[in-house]
Amino acid sequence: MAAKVGGKGGGKFDLGQNSDMNVTPFVDVMLVLLIIFMVSIPPSTAFVKLDLPPAVPPPPGTKVKEPTLINLQAGKRVFIGETATTLDGLVGALSDQLKIDDPTLPPTEQRVYIRADRDVRYGDFMDVMNQLQGNGFYQVALINEEI
Repeated sequence: MAAKVGGKGGGKFDLGQNSDMNVTPFVDVMLVLLIIFMVSIPPSTAFVKLDLPPAVPPPPGTKVKEPTLINLQAGKRVFIGETATTLDGLVGALSDQLKIDDPTLPPTEQRVYIRADRDVRYGDFMDVMNQLQGNGFYQVALINEEI
Protein backbone atom coordinates (compact mmCIF):
# COMPACT_ATOMS: atom_id res chain seq x y z
CA MET A 1 0.00 0.00 0.00
CA ALA A 2 1.40 3.36 -0.95
CA ALA A 3 1.27 6.44 1.21
CA LYS A 4 2.08 10.07 0.68
CA VAL A 5 4.13 11.90 3.18
CA GLY A 6 3.70 15.62 3.57
CA GLY A 7 5.69 18.20 5.31
CA LYS A 8 8.10 20.98 4.87
CA GLY A 9 11.40 20.11 3.64
CA GLY A 10 13.26 21.78 1.05
CA GLY A 11 14.93 21.04 -2.10
CA LYS A 12 14.20 18.08 -4.24
CA PHE A 13 12.47 16.08 -1.45
CA ASP A 14 9.67 18.62 -0.87
CA LEU A 15 6.36 16.81 -1.46
CA GLY A 16 4.07 19.70 -0.57
CA GLN A 17 1.01 19.56 1.63
CA ASN A 18 -0.87 16.20 1.87
CA SER A 19 -4.59 16.92 1.45
CA ASP A 20 -5.84 13.36 0.80
CA MET A 21 -8.30 11.97 3.31
CA ASN A 22 -7.45 8.67 4.98
CA VAL A 23 -10.52 6.43 4.45
CA THR A 24 -9.17 3.34 6.21
CA PRO A 25 -10.92 4.10 9.55
CA PHE A 26 -14.16 4.82 7.68
CA VAL A 27 -14.00 1.46 5.88
CA ASP A 28 -13.24 -0.32 9.15
CA VAL A 29 -16.27 1.25 10.87
CA MET A 30 -18.54 0.39 7.91
CA LEU A 31 -17.42 -3.24 7.91
CA VAL A 32 -18.06 -3.52 11.64
CA LEU A 33 -21.55 -2.02 11.19
CA LEU A 34 -22.25 -4.38 8.31
CA ILE A 35 -21.31 -7.38 10.44
CA ILE A 36 -23.45 -6.12 13.33
CA PHE A 37 -26.49 -5.70 11.05
CA MET A 38 -25.96 -9.09 9.40
CA VAL A 39 -25.85 -10.80 12.78
CA SER A 40 -28.73 -8.91 14.40
CA ILE A 41 -31.35 -8.82 11.61
CA PRO A 42 -32.20 -12.55 11.13
CA PRO A 43 -33.32 -13.13 14.74
CA SER A 44 -35.65 -10.14 14.57
CA THR A 45 -37.42 -11.50 11.46
CA ALA A 46 -37.63 -15.04 12.80
CA PHE A 47 -40.13 -14.04 15.48
CA VAL A 48 -42.82 -12.46 13.33
CA LYS A 49 -46.15 -13.92 14.43
CA LEU A 50 -48.67 -14.75 11.74
CA ASP A 51 -52.31 -15.45 12.48
CA LEU A 52 -53.22 -17.83 9.68
CA PRO A 53 -56.68 -19.33 9.43
CA PRO A 54 -56.84 -23.08 10.02
CA ALA A 55 -57.12 -25.39 7.04
CA VAL A 56 -60.65 -26.71 6.90
CA PRO A 57 -61.42 -29.61 4.56
CA PRO A 58 -64.64 -29.46 2.57
CA PRO A 59 -67.62 -31.21 4.18
CA PRO A 60 -68.09 -34.86 3.23
CA GLY A 61 -70.16 -35.38 0.13
CA THR A 62 -69.18 -32.01 -1.37
CA LYS A 63 -68.31 -32.31 -5.03
CA VAL A 64 -65.02 -30.62 -5.88
CA LYS A 65 -65.20 -28.83 -9.22
CA GLU A 66 -62.65 -30.04 -11.73
CA PRO A 67 -60.79 -27.20 -13.46
CA THR A 68 -61.53 -26.37 -17.07
CA LEU A 69 -58.42 -27.36 -18.97
CA ILE A 70 -57.30 -26.32 -22.43
CA ASN A 71 -54.72 -28.71 -23.88
CA LEU A 72 -52.44 -27.60 -26.70
CA GLN A 73 -50.63 -30.13 -28.84
CA ALA A 74 -48.21 -29.83 -31.72
CA GLY A 75 -49.74 -29.00 -35.07
CA LYS A 76 -52.16 -26.40 -33.62
CA ARG A 77 -54.38 -29.08 -32.10
CA VAL A 78 -56.55 -27.60 -29.34
CA PHE A 79 -58.65 -29.57 -26.83
CA ILE A 80 -61.02 -28.46 -24.10
CA GLY A 81 -60.68 -31.30 -21.67
CA GLU A 82 -60.71 -34.22 -24.07
CA THR A 83 -62.98 -32.62 -26.68
CA ALA A 84 -61.18 -31.44 -29.82
CA THR A 85 -61.86 -27.95 -31.13
CA THR A 86 -60.27 -25.40 -33.44
CA LEU A 87 -58.71 -22.05 -32.65
CA ASP A 88 -61.69 -20.24 -34.18
CA GLY A 89 -64.22 -22.35 -32.27
CA LEU A 90 -62.28 -22.22 -28.99
CA VAL A 91 -64.16 -19.34 -27.37
CA GLY A 92 -67.63 -20.71 -28.16
CA ALA A 93 -66.80 -24.23 -27.00
CA LEU A 94 -65.08 -22.89 -23.88
CA SER A 95 -68.08 -20.68 -23.02
CA ASP A 96 -70.43 -23.63 -23.43
CA GLN A 97 -68.24 -25.82 -21.19
CA LEU A 98 -67.94 -23.14 -18.51
CA LYS A 99 -71.73 -22.59 -18.49
CA ILE A 100 -72.18 -26.31 -17.85
CA ASP A 101 -69.52 -26.36 -15.11
CA ASP A 102 -70.80 -23.35 -13.14
CA PRO A 103 -73.97 -21.65 -14.41
CA THR A 104 -73.90 -19.07 -11.59
CA LEU A 105 -70.81 -17.24 -12.90
CA PRO A 106 -70.34 -15.66 -16.32
CA PRO A 107 -67.82 -17.66 -18.38
CA THR A 108 -65.35 -14.78 -18.57
CA GLU A 109 -65.08 -14.64 -14.76
CA GLN A 110 -64.11 -18.28 -14.34
CA ARG A 111 -60.54 -19.55 -14.23
CA VAL A 112 -59.23 -21.47 -17.21
CA TYR A 113 -56.07 -23.61 -17.16
CA ILE A 114 -53.80 -24.07 -20.17
CA ARG A 115 -51.40 -26.97 -20.57
CA ALA A 116 -49.16 -27.15 -23.64
CA ASP A 117 -47.02 -30.03 -24.83
CA ARG A 118 -43.30 -29.56 -25.16
CA ASP A 119 -43.51 -29.55 -28.96
CA VAL A 120 -46.01 -26.66 -29.17
CA ARG A 121 -44.53 -23.60 -30.80
CA TYR A 122 -44.59 -20.38 -28.82
CA GLY A 123 -46.52 -18.58 -31.58
CA ASP A 124 -49.29 -21.21 -31.45
CA PHE A 125 -49.51 -20.81 -27.67
CA MET A 126 -49.73 -17.02 -28.01
CA ASP A 127 -52.47 -17.38 -30.64
CA VAL A 128 -54.57 -19.22 -28.05
CA MET A 129 -53.77 -16.65 -25.36
CA ASN A 130 -54.66 -13.76 -27.69
CA GLN A 131 -57.90 -15.47 -28.70
CA LEU A 132 -58.88 -15.89 -25.03
CA GLN A 133 -57.91 -12.40 -23.91
CA GLY A 134 -59.47 -10.82 -26.98
CA ASN A 135 -62.81 -12.32 -25.91
CA GLY A 136 -62.61 -11.30 -22.24
CA PHE A 137 -61.03 -14.39 -20.64
CA TYR A 138 -58.41 -12.83 -18.38
CA GLN A 139 -58.29 -15.41 -15.59
CA VAL A 140 -55.95 -17.79 -17.35
CA ALA A 141 -53.51 -19.99 -15.44
CA LEU A 142 -50.66 -22.00 -16.91
CA ILE A 143 -49.91 -25.55 -15.85
CA ASN A 144 -46.27 -26.50 -15.52
CA GLU A 145 -45.38 -30.16 -15.28
CA GLU A 146 -42.05 -31.56 -14.19
CA ILE A 147 -40.30 -33.69 -16.74
